[in-house]
Amino acid sequence: MGDTAVVVGGGIGGLAAAIGLRRIGWKVTVVERASMLEDAGAGISLAANGLRALEQLGVGEAVRKASRGQYSGGTLTPQGGWLARLDGAALEKAVGTPIMGIPRATLHRLLRAPLPAEALLIGCEAGSVEQIGPGAVRVGCGDAVLDADLVVAADGIGSKVRSELFPTHPGPVYSGSTVLRAITEHAVDLRTDFELTWGHGAEFGHIAFHDGRAEWHAVLNLPAGTRVADPLAELTRRFHTWHDPIPALLDATRPGAVLHHDVNELRTPLPAYTVGRIALLGDAAHAMTPNLGQGACQALEDAVTLAAALAKEPTVEAALARYDAERRPRSQAVARAARQAGRMGQQLSHPLAVALRNQAMRWTPSRAATHMILRHHAWVPPQLN
Repeated sequence: MGDTAVVVGGGIGGLAAAIGLRRIGWKVTVVERASMLEDAGAGISLAANGLRALEQLGVGEAVRKASRGQYSGGTLTPQGGWLARLDGAALEKAVGTPIMGIPRATLHRLLRAPLPAEALLIGCEAGSVEQIGPGAVRVGCGDAVLDADLVVAADGIGSKVRSELFPTHPGPVYSGSTVLRAITEHAVDLRTDFELTWGHGAEFGHIAFHDGRAEWHAVLNLPAGTRVADPLAELTRRFHTWHDPIPALLDATRPGAVLHHDVNELRTPLPAYTVGRIALLGDAAHAMTPNLGQGACQALEDAVTLAAALAKEPTVEAALARYDAERRPRSQAVARAARQAGRMGQQLSHPLAVALRNQAMRWTPSRAATHMILRHHAWVPPQLN
C-alpha cells in the first residue's frame, strides 16, 4: 500500500486527518491556502464522539485540559423560562464525558502541535487535483507539484476538489439562517456552562470557557448576504430585552470581534465520498447546519475512520471503499437530523408553531431528551494502535 498523502485544507478535519495518517506511518503534507494561520474563529462544543476521535489521534488529553465541561444550562425562552435542562452529569454517566467547550483557535493549535513544520505548506492554494495513474494523484500548488498515493480533500464547504469530482452536484445552498458570533473580551459572570434561547426566528446561545470568558452566537432568519454596518449595535438592539446574561455577553464584546457568516449546507447528499485515490472529508463531504453541534465532530470521525481503514485494508482502494461505506450513511443521517433540528428550533417563527414547540419541550422528560442526544454522541471509534 502507498504511504504518501496530501491533505488539502488545514482546518480541523484536515489537521486531524494528517495526524491520523502520520500515526499509521504515512508521510503527509497539508496544503493550506491561507498565507498565515491566524487561529480565527469563536468557540466550539465537542461531544463524546468527537472527543473519542481526538483520543485516538493522541490529543484528547490536551484538548480536555483546555476545555470546560458543559454540566449546567439548557434551552430557554427570551423571558428566561426553561424549556429543557441540560444534565451534563447524566450525559457523562451515559457516554463517559459531558460536552466540552473550547475556543476554536485553541483546538487548531492543539491539532497542529503533533505535526512537524515541514508537513504544513502554508499560503499555497491547491489549484488542481488529478489522478495521473491507477495509483497516483497529483496536486498542483503554485509552482509546486506534489505527487501522492492519496489526496484527502478537507477544503471546506466551498470545496474546489468536490466541485471537480462532482461537476453536476448543486453544491452548498443557503439554509435560511445567518449567524453572528464572538468570544467576550473578558470573563463574564455566568450562572450556567451552556444556554440556548429560542425566540421567533432567532436564537442566542453561549458556551463558557475555563478562563471565564464565553463564546456567544446569534442566529437570525434573514435573506442570504444580509449585512449591517455595526453588527454588535444591531444585536444589542435586537436582544436587549432578552434575559440575562445575554445583554452582558454583548456588552463584554469588542465590536471588531464579531464574525458574521451565512449558514450554508450540502442539502443534496453526495453519491460517494471517494473517487479514485481522492477522499472527501469534513465539510467538503457533508457540510451541515450547526443545530446539533456535530460539524467538527463528524469531521473528526472521518479522520479516524479513514486512518483506521488505511491501516487495516490491504489496498488503498479497499480502504477508501470501507471509508465511504462507514462514513457516508452516518454523516448524512446526522446532517439530516441537524437540518430538522433547525427547522423545529431556531427557524420557527410563527407564534402558534413556537408555542406548540415550547410546550412539547416542557413536557418531554429529561431522560428522553438525553436519549435523543445519545443517538449522535454514542459512537465508538476504530482503534489506530
